[in-house]
Amino acid sequence: MRIGLLLFPDLTQLDLTGPLEVFTRMAGAEVSLIWKSLELVGSDRGMQIMPSCTFKDARNLDLICVPGGPKQIELMSDDETLNYLRRVSENCGWITSVCTGSLVLAAAGLLDGYRATSHWSSIDQLSLFGAIPVQERVVRDRNRITGAGVTSGIDFALTIAAEFQGECAAKEIQLQTEYDPAPPFKAGSPQSAEPAILAAVKDRIAPFIETRWQASKAAARILGKT
Repeated sequence: MRIGLLLFPDLTQLDLTGPLEVFTRMAGAEVSLIWKSLELVGSDRGMQIMPSCTFKDARNLDLICVPGGPKQIELMSDDETLNYLRRVSENCGWITSVCTGSLVLAAAGLLDGYRATSHWSSIDQLSLFGAIPVQERVVRDRNRITGAGVTSGIDFALTIAAEFQGECAAKEIQLQTEYDPAPPFKAGSPQSAEPAILAAVKDRIAPFIETRWQASKAAARILGKT
């Protein structure tokens, strides 16, 4: 199974490395980190990650996955990246994303008419592209599988592992990685967080979310959706 994860500057590293940890434990999986060049790419928190192949080399994949992160905004108007995703998706069995990576897939026109999810702060933007927002941890619609925000990438990847290698194999990977969440606080979603916490976070990220909204609207206009 040939799996490609898109790597780009200022991505959220856990969007990428969470699924990567699971995918590389799948028997027989060939996992590539794909970007325009082979130069080191910096994540939004400073981690430097080395691509393993370029767009030109990663043409035949069984699964493509797009993570999210702050510079996802720029990717929505990056013709080279969007055209690559369109090309590789033509013969790709599974088209997937984690967090706001779904907005990049949407900007490429790959989620029109599909149920999908994203980070809670931006899931409503999917509707601009003709996608159907669904507030679930992992959403599957035909050959599209999308994960919600950041940590959901592990749930997403285990779903993929079960799809390709069976539930038993996925459970073994879950046990190997000791993925047994027991967070110290019940504050991991807008539904569970205290109102004051939710309000504070929304207020803090509001300017950035507005920037993302404007980028999504611009990308949707290019697709003729608005």
